Amino acid sequence: MKISVVVPVRNEAENVETLIAEIDQVLNSLEGYEMIFVDDGSSDDTVAKLQSLLQNYPALRVLKHRHNCGQSRAIHSGVQAARFSWIATLDGDGQNDPADIPALIEICQQRNDDQLWMLAGFRHQRHDTGWRQFSSKFANSVRQAILHDHTPDTGCGLKLFRRDRYLSLPYFDHCHRFLPALMLMTGGEVISVKVNHRIRRFGKSNYGTLDRLLVGIVDMLGMMWLKKRYSLPVVSEVTRG
Repeated sequence: MKISVVVPVRNEAENVETLIAEIDQVLNSLEGYEMIFVDDGSSDDTVAKLQSLLQNYPALRVLKHRHNCGQSRAIHSGVQAARFSWIATLDGDGQNDPADIPALIEICQQRNDDQLWMLAGFRHQRHDTGWRQFSSKFANSVRQAILHDHTPDTGCGLKLFRRDRYLSLPYFDHCHRFLPALMLMTGGEVISVKVNHRIRRFGKSNYGTLDRLLVGIVDMLGMMWLKKRYSLPVVSEVTRG
């Protein structure tokens, strides 16, 4: 199973080297893998740091957005550039643990099912502030009640999914938080898997709670409209009798 690891980063100069080393240590035994770090308009030394690491890690590729376009667009840019058919995503702050990726790969290989399109990480023991945990749990509960995506933690950056299925989904800003719902809506299966969650060692979050709340309301309305308008046909080809 060949895999492309896509990591969106913005102002994470202090975190990228450790994260790259961890990914390489975990996945370098695979037959084929690559890691694609997508810089989303950083204003610190993130790009320079990534560039300096290219010679040490042959599997590393670095993409750069000239301007900040948002996390969803950074993920999309990375997936478009990916060479392999399965994509793993991680947040660039180091709170997702790359050591969880092999377990997700093993589940896919055991299932060997074309209908399994995504495995979504579930941070069952989070290392965040109390307010961030509360707001996330509340948002996840509201989203599940409305969209019925049966996913307890869509905000977890650790996911494993099929590249072709992802690229066939409708794209919009902030769509990365609705990927399980979009996958289910278009006919795939999504499994949630408990994963590790770590303390952020350096830097701070690029996304505030209020920012996520405001855009989340608008996005939820958009998803409700999209689900109502979407139809999933059952197609068969008629052959000569």
